[in-house]
Amino acid sequence: MAGQRRTTGNHGDRKGSVMGKQQAQQEDVVAELEAMARPRVSVIGTGYLGATHAAAVAELGFEVIGVDSDPAKVEALSAGRLPFFEPGLAELIQVHLANGRLRFTSDLAQAVGSSDIHFICVGTPQRAGSHAANTDYVEDAVAAVARALTHDGIVVGKSTVPVGTGARLRELLSALIPDGIAAELIWNPEFLREGKAVDDTLRPDRIVIGGASAAAEQALRTLYATPISNGTPVIACDLPTAELVKVSANAFLATKISFINAIAELCDTAGADVTVLADALGHDARIGRKFLNAGLGFGGGCLPKDIRALTHRAAELGAMGAVGLLEQVDDINMNQRQRVVELALQAVGGSPLLARIGVLGAAFKPHTDDVRDSPALNVAAALHLRGAQVAVYDPEAGETGRRTFPTLGFVDSLDEEVSGADVLLVLTEWSEFIDADPETLGRMVRARTIIDARNCLDADAWRAAGWQVRGLGRAEAQADSRSLIFA
Repeated sequence: MAGQRRTTGNHGDRKGSVMGKQQAQQEDVVAELEAMARPRVSVIGTGYLGATHAAAVAELGFEVIGVDSDPAKVEALSAGRLPFFEPGLAELIQVHLANGRLRFTSDLAQAVGSSDIHFICVGTPQRAGSHAANTDYVEDAVAAVARALTHDGIVVGKSTVPVGTGARLRELLSALIPDGIAAELIWNPEFLREGKAVDDTLRPDRIVIGGASAAAEQALRTLYATPISNGTPVIACDLPTAELVKVSANAFLATKISFINAIAELCDTAGADVTVLADALGHDARIGRKFLNAGLGFGGGCLPKDIRALTHRAAELGAMGAVGLLEQVDDINMNQRQRVVELALQAVGGSPLLARIGVLGAAFKPHTDDVRDSPALNVAAALHLRGAQVAVYDPEAGETGRRTFPTLGFVDSLDEEVSGADVLLVLTEWSEFIDADPETLGRMVRARTIIDARNCLDADAWRAAGWQVRGLGRAEAQADSRSLIFA
């Protein structure tokens, strides 16, 4: 359907002759073929997903218009400024603003009218008072696109939605499109990792196209021709399968993290080292080493929300086995935060009153300023509520952290963070913390005690500098136990 515009061009006096009419028809055909070969794209929603997708599609060689209802966001993006931190994205946007392939607007009707493929990239936050996903923004976006269509097109969902949403949206689209217009709704889920979003969009490990006709599938294959030519596999499937791929992937990754954290608790009681154990498990090709890092657990705007939404939807559909598994995954993950709080309380003698606790990290993971459902800030807030003097430092997420937790104390440098601290907590594995010199920091703290809640430090180097180091699943006596010789 992409590019099927109703052309009514004025060909002047040429139409007065047979030759002129033939030439005009040939020009119309050429224009139509060129449009289908090079569809124009609108991206509805320019948050984290939409801004990244718009810039990446421009990088792939297509004209793109990003649409947002927030004029301030449109103004910032049009000037090449990001309202969030994502490595490499601002530079990519600036390149394609300059060459004219990319622009941003609040005029949805104008953007839809001049485009052929319309990507829905709005948020699906957790619904207030429920674990269900709020699909109101997706429904509103599809309805707005439907009403604004001036020629045939493809509406492509990229937002993460509960299975069954697409079928409902197809009915909405069909009811609202103008007479004489043909439109098709399909699903093309996103698989972005914050901190690596640009690369994940330009060089994805798979492209899923759900519920598409042959023409719509070909249009998306045209759009993604570069990564496909570089070996990215395309999975064409039905609409429900496409809707389930993203949430199922996130649920599996969350399960892997919660599994190793459950084993870390066992390692603590047994005197074992979960890091060495994870290395050994990772050599099994069926298991793999990724996402087997025991520690504080997962957070952010995707994994917690998605597994809860999937749990809710599974319960609605009566798939209670999935419900039980996912509830346990969520419980284990949340319990990790309490374990770190308890370690911090032990480190300051049981009472946090008057203790100065330095929290290293605010973002839910490195290379982002995203603090949504951040385990780091959750731990910091819990200690603050118990009366501790909590100072938080993060290389990128300080400002977003301040807005989210205005009652916490934030500092602007690592030196300021550690000065006079009774205990340090490494809660986000930024390289600045991993590469810090324990000798230098040791001269600035009040007590050389550090809780490595991400198991990311060289514990031997820190202990050699006189630090007491505590991790999760890494027993203090493990070195001694390895040296025992039995007669």
